[in-house]
Amino acid sequence: MDAPTCDLAVLQLLGFCPSVDNDGSEVGIGGEQNTPGTDPVFNPGDGTDEGSESSPPPQEFDFETCLRSWSFIDCFRLAEEAPPAEENEAPGIRPITISDLAQFAPAPAALAGEPDNVGIAGMPTNFVTNASTTTQTGTLFGRPISVRFTPTAYDFHYGDGSTTTTTTGGDSWAALGQAQFTPTSTSHAYQDRGIYAADVDIRYGAEIDFGTGWFPITGELTTDGPPQQIRIFEAHTALVAHTCNERPDAPGC
Repeated sequence: MDAPTCDLAVLQLLGFCPSVDNDGSEVGIGGEQNTPGTDPVFNPGDGTDEGSESSPPPQEFDFETCLRSWSFIDCFRLAEEAPPAEENEAPGIRPITISDLAQFAPAPAALAGEPDNVGIAGMPTNFVTNASTTTQTGTLFGRPISVRFTPTAYDFHYGDGSTTTTTTGGDSWAALGQAQFTPTSTSHAYQDRGIYAADVDIRYGAEIDFGTGWFPITGELTTDGPPQQIRIFEAHTALVAHTCNERPDAPGC
């Protein structure tokens, strides 16, 4: 069976492979041999007694060496657990960050208030926005890439200084089986009449794929939704002797 291969450039972008200067035309061979019956000793002048035993230096994780003996997935997992590189180690291609994926961000989502972007002061106005998992494709650092965004949180701004954060974009009263002007997880009751500019910011988690499988990226990407005007009116009641059907000319009819 052929030894597993690794696209080192891709893994460097993911932050898991060390940089390499070898262009593929050289093969490096290294090793060491201890003569039977002899033990390593400290050199004179290093602050210890000559002839005392020394502990072998700790083995450092090497991704390329791992690939010659293990599968790509095994080595990838070991690379994740490997300790950080020394500060003086030659830098490789920097890992991808959430900021690098801003160019692939989903379009901002619109917000709608029920019913018909109007409401009554003191009673719940229900807010709904639509967002779902989306996948964008393009190029990053000169390589084809797929980026998958999944909504993780919704920040509702109601325009009167009130905000709320939920894990859902909300549902209509009809979808919830509720009557109008009843509270929902995304509703808000305005205290005064007026016109308010409400909007919703959606936070996304991201995963990327260079053709070797999906890998999560640390952090969140936020899209700012456009403002939606919400008109809030006052409702007044009156005690009357007849309905408007009975007396169409009655006050308020």
